[in-house]
Amino acid sequence: MFDEQLKIIKRGVEELISEEALIEKLKNKGRLRIKAGFDPTAPDLHLGHTVLINKLKHFQDQGHHIIFLIGDFTGMIGDPTGKNVTRPPLTKDEVASNAETYQKQVFKILDPALTEVAFNSTWMDAFTSSQMIRLASSYTVARMLERDDFGKRYKNGQPIAIHEFLYPLVQGYDSVALKADLELGGTDQKFNLLVGRELQRDAGQDPQCILTMPLLEGLDGVNKMSKSLNNYIGIEDAPPEMFGKLMSISDQLMWRYIELLSFESLETVEIWKREVVEGRNPRDVKVRFAQEIVARFHDAAAAAGALSDFDSRFRQGGVPDEMEEIRLNADNGVVSVVSALKLSGLTSSSSEAIRAIQQGGVRLNGEKVSDRAAALTRGDTAVLQLGKRKFVRIEVN
Repeated sequence: MFDEQLKIIKRGVEELISEEALIEKLKNKGRLRIKAGFDPTAPDLHLGHTVLINKLKHFQDQGHHIIFLIGDFTGMIGDPTGKNVTRPPLTKDEVASNAETYQKQVFKILDPALTEVAFNSTWMDAFTSSQMIRLASSYTVARMLERDDFGKRYKNGQPIAIHEFLYPLVQGYDSVALKADLELGGTDQKFNLLVGRELQRDAGQDPQCILTMPLLEGLDGVNKMSKSLNNYIGIEDAPPEMFGKLMSISDQLMWRYIELLSFESLETVEIWKREVVEGRNPRDVKVRFAQEIVARFHDAAAAAGALSDFDSRFRQGGVPDEMEEIRLNADNGVVSVVSALKLSGLTSSSSEAIRAIQQGGVRLNGEKVSDRAAALTRGDTAVLQLGKRKFVRIEVN
């Protein structure tokens, strides 16, 4: 009975704790309370953030009650997840401004009429000091040090502020306050999600199931998508910019993006994969995917215009139908564009390749390369261009 629901729910999921408990909740309650929390730490969301929001959409389409929780209280604590230092807390004004932007952006995916927007300051601002002490007493320092980033910092002698221990507890208490049946989070949030289960159990509630989603790699194909690394695609990027960035991802990374970001059915994606194996140009699939994403955050007309603009710019480069083809080995999974220019013979040295990039004379699949650290990954097929007349098609093994 629940096979089709679970198939959609588990698409792209890293871990579900536990499938048996979720089935039991579905049998007993039918419509579940599904929670995902976002700290408004920056004014704009990128496609990496939407991995979770897309999964909320899957649950919403199945008729479940969706709670989009804005951590305006936790945002002022600062969660250092994945970092080795304390993240600076935000001011109330910064949190309020970012939270307003988040609401506008998230409803490009979720149905506003079917989404509950909650703020954890609603209950946390009303907490007394004795309640906070009681909450803090529910976990030991030893348990807190089981969290990976806390454990590493403690072993390395790096400072951990007392207020940082409060972050997982407050996030966990959010699940108690909202009576969540299931909470979503990135893989880096697993510890905090488990705290929520423990606090719910202490409060006499049925512990929430937890579902973790992978952290989406950025345009470099290596690091997590992040504005600080400039490897991101913002959901408010202009249509041509968004389309061009999506077309620049590797053929291999394309499938991961499609799995986590596309709303095309799994059956359709499997057909695409089979067609590519049989000889279809992966660029065709990438174009359809890029148009879907641009249309979602803008509209169909903007998606069509972005494709036209991309094709126009690509043709202006005078890309020939026939060109030399070479294969390069990716010893560590990647080949830098600088190395590719040299190994393909487009430049005679790495220093010449770097100068060409700095002077704006290098294009990859029609897009100007401005970062000397740009790279191709294993499985890529790409057109590398130097100046107006030198081209080579590169396959990375």
